[in-house]
Order: sequence, then structure tokens, then C-alpha cells
Amino acid sequence: MLSDVESAVLAEIDEAGIGRALLELIAVPSVTGSAAESELQHLLAGRLERLGLDVDLWSMDLEALRADPEFPGTEAARDEAWGLVGVTEDGGDGPTFVLQGHVDVVPPGDLDAWAGDPFVPRVVGDVVHGRGACDMKAGLVAHLAALAAIRAAGVRLRGRVGVHFVVGEEDGGLGAFGTLRRGHGGDACVITEPTGGALVTANAGALTFRLAVPGKAAHGSARDQGVSAIDAYVPLHRALGRLEAERNRDVHPLMAEHPIPYALSVGTVRAGDWASSVPDLLVAEGRLGVRLGEDPAEARGAFERCVAEACAEDPWLREHPAVVSWPGGQFASGWLPEGHVLPGVMRGAYADAVGGGGGLRECGAPYGSDLRLYAGAGIPTLQFGPGDIRVAHSARESVSVTEVVEVARTLVVAVLRTVGTK
Repeated sequence: MLSDVESAVLAEIDEAGIGRALLELIAVPSVTGSAAESELQHLLAGRLERLGLDVDLWSMDLEALRADPEFPGTEAARDEAWGLVGVTEDGGDGPTFVLQGHVDVVPPGDLDAWAGDPFVPRVVGDVVHGRGACDMKAGLVAHLAALAAIRAAGVRLRGRVGVHFVVGEEDGGLGAFGTLRRGHGGDACVITEPTGGALVTANAGALTFRLAVPGKAAHGSARDQGVSAIDAYVPLHRALGRLEAERNRDVHPLMAEHPIPYALSVGTVRAGDWASSVPDLLVAEGRLGVRLGEDPAEARGAFERCVAEACAEDPWLREHPAVVSWPGGQFASGWLPEGHVLPGVMRGAYADAVGGGGGLRECGAPYGSDLRLYAGAGIPTLQFGPGDIRVAHSARESVSVTEVVEVARTLVVAVLRTVGTK
């Protein structure tokens, strides 16, 4: 049952304002590493200041962060990164509840696949389409709406709410890493990644790999005098398929609903520099799923052994082995401690604020996220946010405004019940 205070705050949820804010944020093309990523951080800092939060907006020391032995890696080139944290000023002896979200989005890809400009949001009924709609500007808006309702109702909190808006999640977690290294933390955290009505309490990890496969150049008309790096790669690709199957046996129950919980995917293959030449180098890049609780070093070791064994079985690769390297983002796995109260708090909040009957299911996610960084810092963390991850990173990306409202309402009640009121 809702308390009088909770009902009063929920009455202040501005549904029309949620729609307007979502359109505004999508219109900022905050692709990872771009100037617009920094632009959005400054825009959001202004919003947090207007909500009366104590705002910390800082330029991250990229050189120092990259030198940290626990740095999670990056893929996008950048020469600046801004951290942004807002904290409610009320507070007392209560806990701190962290609301976290990333401001960066992936590039739009093939523009012809979109119905229009991906950064000009398109509204069809209750649904907003555009790059970043669900991943995860809808989640950012849910945070802002929850805070705005608490402020509008004039509620004084016993604890504090910390809002962490971070850059660089899509390519490794630079923003979350820098925010935690700056000393910002809390007692519990909700990340509003798109979860489709589920509580995501565990994430698999993901490691970016590069595989350089040598060949021997020759004129295309005398290909028998050379060795195609493309042909040399084929047995390695088959071996990686077998490795994926092996690593997806006996998965953790939280990951059991996913057909391939720990996917091994080759995302790019580049070979050759001339149509009539036998290619002497192929470079394949992809991602290796990291199992729950698995040390990333163990995952890298399994991959490297697989490649070495495949090379040893091939006459050419035995003498000219492929080379494995690990550039870019390196996501470990992460999870909420078993038996923690946070899922129960979220279920109760959802049931009372939305009327969902407390039926939020709990599961793990097969992708990497900032969850593992907060969990690794000792902050119990789960994901619950508007949208469906299956349309993220695609030209079908969209989100229902109703879902954003429901998440904002759930966050309001969860925050009030966690931090308390005066």
C-alpha cells in the first residue's frame, strides 16, 4: 500500500514533461567519444542544478585513468570526457540511493535503414523512435522525472539520492570507472538500462578480441604460389564456434533463458588490399562472452588456447600461427549478492506504484554493462529500465512513453522506501 507521502509524490509525475524531455535528449547525437557526448553532460548538469541538487561536473583526467591497472579499456577515440553527479542536499543519517545511466549512444549505422534522421525523434502514438530512445535516454528521463516529482512534492529525505550520469559505457565503462574513482558511491544502485519489465541482477562480461591471421601474397592468377589468409582463417572460425558451444554448457540459472548466454561473435573481418592479389593478412575482431563469476583472464586464456590448438592442427598455421590481442573494452561479469533486499524493494514499489502485482521476474543479461563496476565497488546494483534491449543498437530502436512513466513511478517509491523521509 502507498503511504500518503508516496501518493503525493506520484501525483507530481509530469507525464507530458517526460515526453518532452525524451525528445530533447534524443535530439543530441551523443555518440560515444563525440563532442555531443560532452554537450549532453552539460545539458544534464543544468537540469540537475535546476532540480536543486549539489552538482559535480568535472573534466576527467584521461591520462591518469588510462594508467590505472584496473582501467576497463575503451574503443572510441576521445580527447575529453566529463563526469556528472548530482546529490540531493536534504539528507541526514539515511542511506544513499544511486540512480545511474549512460549518456552515450552507438553510431546509427546505415542511415537508409532508418525511417528518417535517427537523431530527429519520431513519435508514433505512444512510441518514440530514434537512436538512443531506449539505450538509454528513456532511462535518464525516468531518473529526472522521479527526482522532479520528489522536489515538486516538497518531500525532505532522510538519506540522499545520487544521480550518476556517465559517458563511455558503450565502449568499456570509462565514465562509471572515473565516477567511482572520484569517490562517488552509495548503498544501493539502480541502472535504468532497457530490461523489458525484468529485474536484471547479473550481467555476463564481454572482451573485445583481435585475431591476425597471416597468409602469403601472390598474384591472383598464380594463387597456388601463395596462401590466402582468408582460407587460413576458416579452420579458426570453426574452432571458435566449437569454443562458444563448450562455454555455453551448464550455465548459471539466471542466464538459462538466453539461447546463447555467453556469445562469441566475430563482428568484423578485413583481408586483402587488391582484388587480383592473394591476401597475406586477415584481421578478425569480435567479442568473447565472459561467464558469471569467471575471471576475465581465464576467459582470455581459454580463447588463446583454442586458437593455438587450431593453429597446431593446420599445416600452414602451425608454422605461421595467428596472433591474438585484446584491444578495446573489457567487461567483467557482475551480479547482485544473492538474497539482497533490493529486488524485493523494486517489486514492492512496482506493484504499488504501477499495479504490477509484484510480478517483476529476475534474470541475468548476456551483455556487459556498468553493473559490474558498481558491484565491484561494493555497491549492490541491479538494472530496471524502460524499453527492450532487442531493439537497441538497431534502426528499430524505440521506447514507449508509458514504460518510462512506469519506471519513474517505481523509482519514486523505491527511493522513498530506501532513503526514508523526515
